Amino acid sequence: MIRESFVHYRQHLLHYVKAGNGKKPLLVFHGFGQDHTLYIPLLKQLSGDYTLYIVDLFFHGKSTWGDGERPLSKETWNNILQTIFQDEGISSFSILAYSLGGKFALATLEGFPNQVKEMFLVAPDGIHKNIWYSLATSSQLFRRFFRGMISNQNRFQKIAGKIDRLDIIDKSVIRFADYQMGTEEKRKRVYYSWVVFRHLTFNLKTIGKLINQHSIRLTVITGRHDHVIRPESMNALLRHVKTYEFEILDAGHSGLVREALRMVTPRA
Repeated sequence: MIRESFVHYRQHLLHYVKAGNGKKPLLVFHGFGQDHTLYIPLLKQLSGDYTLYIVDLFFHGKSTWGDGERPLSKETWNNILQTIFQDEGISSFSILAYSLGGKFALATLEGFPNQVKEMFLVAPDGIHKNIWYSLATSSQLFRRFFRGMISNQNRFQKIAGKIDRLDIIDKSVIRFADYQMGTEEKRKRVYYSWVVFRHLTFNLKTIGKLINQHSIRLTVITGRHDHVIRPESMNALLRHVKTYEFEILDAGHSGLVREALRMVTPRA
């Protein structure tokens, strides 16, 4: 059984679905360009142990952000989650996050460390600092330049072509970016996701301290052939965590979720 719900917060709308009948609540945060529907076919693997709450991140699925380029604050995110917890009667929970969803997993941990029991991070964003992301969102000037790519596909292709010729970024990353920026709708999603989520940054030493203090089970899963979120970049967090599971699967970025789900099992 799958049930849809919406959280109305100020001018924003967050959509999520509840599925499964397990005893343990599991918050699920998808990656960029995805939505809750990706995880529906995979429910059989998890629903016996968990009840899933699969969130559509803003600018994805049925969730909408109603405040232009104003950044999402951690306080707003906490208030939205608190509404879900009250509506659903959730007192403690686990987290599964992939790629972009990693930022929301870390923000959730910061806001509710006493309630988090497990974290499964699959090629998570929010740990490795991306220089291109920092440049694109750091100032109004760079944001204006980045915004210009939304309606001008040629501008993006020219820049991508120059970067490719300079050979300063792995070619698979260029192909990934080209796919994500292939239409005006996709370019808008990239722009607004980057700009609106720019305040979701973290002190990883503090994150590690919270994981240690609250004995949170941490499992980090990456792909050996992932050139978007590289396995070695996880050391920025893992060096601050006393106990964790770290798995490197024989997969790239896009195919990692299905391979990783077999490792999502409840703590005994």
